[in-house]
Amino acid sequence: MFALCQTFAQNLQVSGRVTSSGATSQPLSGVNITVKGTTNGTTTNATGDYIITVPQGGVLVVSFIGMSAVERTITSSGPQDFTLTSSTGTMDELVVVGYGVQKKSVVTGAISKVTASDIDNQPIMRVEQFLQGRASGLTIAAASGQPGSGATLRVRGTTSINNSEPLYVVDGIPVDNGGIDYLNTNDIESIEVLKDAASAAIYGTRAASGVILVTTKRGRAGKTTFSYNGYYGVQRTSRRLDLLNATEYATLRNEASVADGGNIIFADPASLGKGTDWQDVIF
Repeated sequence: MFALCQTFAQNLQVSGRVTSSGATSQPLSGVNITVKGTTNGTTTNATGDYIITVPQGGVLVVSFIGMSAVERTITSSGPQDFTLTSSTGTMDELVVVGYGVQKKSVVTGAISKVTASDIDNQPIMRVEQFLQGRASGLTIAAASGQPGSGATLRVRGTTSINNSEPLYVVDGIPVDNGGIDYLNTNDIESIEVLKDAASAAIYGTRAASGVILVTTKRGRAGKTTFSYNGYYGVQRTSRRLDLLNATEYATLRNEASVADGGNIIFADPASLGKGTDWQDVIF
């Protein structure tokens, strides 16, 4: 007789906080946290906290733009805090600053840059997703869970009770219609986020809530090429409650009332129909 045994990987729930290194350690929001070799991932919230489910023995990869990535093997559930250190490997990268470009090593203002190569082959449908977790000091909040829905961008938090939207500048031209949703993400070469007064001064009071500079791709000499990228997704609720409809609820109330020595509350429960399933309406 042979005994057949099957081993199942145990999933562990891991939570913790991600902070920056140094004497002035601060929580980091928008940090990418993924399980290595999978598509399972999450990002930290405004206080640097996160929670994620990891297979036992899985490797967590914590990464953030401008900082060195950290990998850690998870063998047990519980708190897992991470401290990220600044990366010095991009000091010669050129960044757009107002009217021109400078090397990142000589820029004194607070600027974050994201390039098209950072998100190659990623299912990015909107420009806001282009920046998610890749620009420090930029908070992105989705308006809803609807696929393709818009998002609110805030540079270093809310700065005004009237309007905290940053100023968008596309190829040197300010956009006054309140957004850059019309841009095709495949046409974007790079995005710079100007976060302090020194780097955004040339734009005046319109830059009080920060500036997002978008540089689009240019035509190149050579053979004409055509390309196509397509993505699709499915969204569903992970768990729904099995609730009574209107007729079933009325019947239950009648039975409970009679069992308690009372009168029938609903004379004709069938006339109530099924009612509205609010889970269908919401989800």
